[in-house]
Amino acid sequence: MDIRLSPSLLAWLRSFDAAARHGSFTKAAAELCITQGAVSQQVKQLEDWLRRPLFLRTPRALVTTPEGKWLAVVLRESFDAIESTLAQMRQPPEAATATLSCSPSFAMSWLTPRLGEFFRQHPQTGLRVFGEFHTLDRTRMVRDGVEAAVRFDLSHYPDLNATVFLDEWLVPVASPEFIQQHPGIHTPQDLQGDWLLHDGSAWDGADTFEEWQHWFAQQGVPPPAWTGGQQFNLSQLALGAALAGQGIAMGRAALVLQDVRAGRLVPLLGRSVASRAVYSFVTTHHPSPTMQQVRDWLGEEARRFCEERAKVMPPLLVK
Repeated sequence: MDIRLSPSLLAWLRSFDAAARHGSFTKAAAELCITQGAVSQQVKQLEDWLRRPLFLRTPRALVTTPEGKWLAVVLRESFDAIESTLAQMRQPPEAATATLSCSPSFAMSWLTPRLGEFFRQHPQTGLRVFGEFHTLDRTRMVRDGVEAAVRFDLSHYPDLNATVFLDEWLVPVASPEFIQQHPGIHTPQDLQGDWLLHDGSAWDGADTFEEWQHWFAQQGVPPPAWTGGQQFNLSQLALGAALAGQGIAMGRAALVLQDVRAGRLVPLLGRSVASRAVYSFVTTHHPSPTMQQVRDWLGEEARRFCEERAKVMPPLLVK
């Protein structure tokens, strides 16, 4: 039988691959930037063309049939091979400007102030940093031309190279003015819910109150009711509110160390807590020489930062 990969068939296969990986038409649609109905229709057209079902559609889940599993494996291997080859062929010349996607708060507070040192060490290298925090996978990186990324999350990247270069310490911080106005803060139980400032998206997929919940759990005490505490979509915004005396933010050491050193923010309660999330340098399996330089430089800068952090921030709580 002569079967040619027509544009229609390729589109159907792409939609099926995304739906099989995510187990959801909705998530597949988000990845492919089309509607959920379009993904469902394209998968249905593929099933009609094959004359066999590829999914069992239940109210709670999308489950591949045995034939669907077989096709999903073959497609993933094929697409991986194509994407890997494209990534290698699309390497920019050494003189070109490389692009690094980075979590916005980390880019502003930690990375950008240190870039001068990178350019001093690599004067012939161009590097452009842009802030974003959407979830990465190999398909998106190749499609969007993202050469490498820095992410603050749980570092789960099964189809990419992820190098953890820095851990994170969490400690509540407030302005000296706020502490002066609320002198009775001596234990975690003294913290009131309406004082707390929240980064409502610490990383993609994190719970709204992730960092405060984790901090209280490590202290071994229940958290207060969250009602009344302000919520933001960037850690930098919560820290800005703390600097303005509006409450207590959960400070990440990488973002607050200079403010603590300068006395603009004061750590509370004397102990830092290790965050569940870490900073990872994420690339495809064949990073360019420029991105290998960036990765090595980040590791060295992180080592120096950890030495400074240990001198400035409250010691880590060990359980």
